[in-house]
Amino acid sequence: MEIDKDKVRTQDEEAEPAPIDEVEDRVEAEMKQIEGRAKERVAQGLQDEELEREARELEDEGKEDSDEARQE
Repeated sequence: MEIDKDKVRTQDEEAEPAPIDEVEDRVEAEMKQIEGRAKERVAQGLQDEELEREARELEDEGKEDSDEARQE
């Protein structure tokens, strides 16, 4: 059984994203969430309300990015 090279279509030709690209978006989103949680803990220890707010925003942004990456 041989593969007919004329009938083979690449991911680029099909406009299909590579699996590594799909994973990369999800990993970046998860890293934002982790960073946000870590900053929030530090901010609570320092009693820094501004840093705590920034941390929550970063974590929320990571959750939104994660949801978007899963929908793609």
